[in-house]
Amino acid sequence: MAERGRRRSFDKDVALARAMELFWDKGYEGASISDLTQAMGIAPPSLYAAFGSKEALFREALNLYGTTEGVEIWAAVHAAPTAYEAVAGFLLETARVFTRPGKPPGCLVVLSALHATESCETVRSELVRLRREAIDDMANRLRDGISAGELPQDSDVQALASFYVTVQQGMSIQARDGASEAELRAIAHAALAAWPGRRDERSGPDR
Repeated sequence: MAERGRRRSFDKDVALARAMELFWDKGYEGASISDLTQAMGIAPPSLYAAFGSKEALFREALNLYGTTEGVEIWAAVHAAPTAYEAVAGFLLETARVFTRPGKPPGCLVVLSALHATESCETVRSELVRLRREAIDDMANRLRDGISAGELPQDSDVQALASFYVTVQQGMSIQARDGASEAELRAIAHAALAAWPGRRDERSGPDR
């Protein structure tokens, strides 16, 4: 049976990766349909046929970001043998990833839709959920640190996780403002000095 409809004349995966970088660079509202189609090398009808809408395209781009660009930072958390090294890896890997040449600086999840508007409220709600999930994931890693005797039993892991994830989110803004990897690493080390019982801000892994 003959295939119905016209075959796509573009690589959807390549187009999606280009859209992801544009959203990452300009934000959800800053990336117009004209900007997106130009970056993706397609016409507006092709965008809507392949992805449905700008919001649906953004959600696919967000999923792609989470499975590619965001992986290394959390890999450092999960691979660390101690809770302290998990947080150190999280912040120091962030300093590297957020300042890579050839990539937009900072984090798409943090920067792409901070303000609630009628056109992006559902997108913003999804990003808020992901940012809260990051805190919960870090808190779970810190609870393992309590179980291992690395942190006092009465540690407020939710507050501690919120603190370090907030530092990381601030590093995203600093990167977007032009901070270098070295400057972000200095922020990371300053934050690590606040670790319970830690006195030497330069101790721990220095990647």
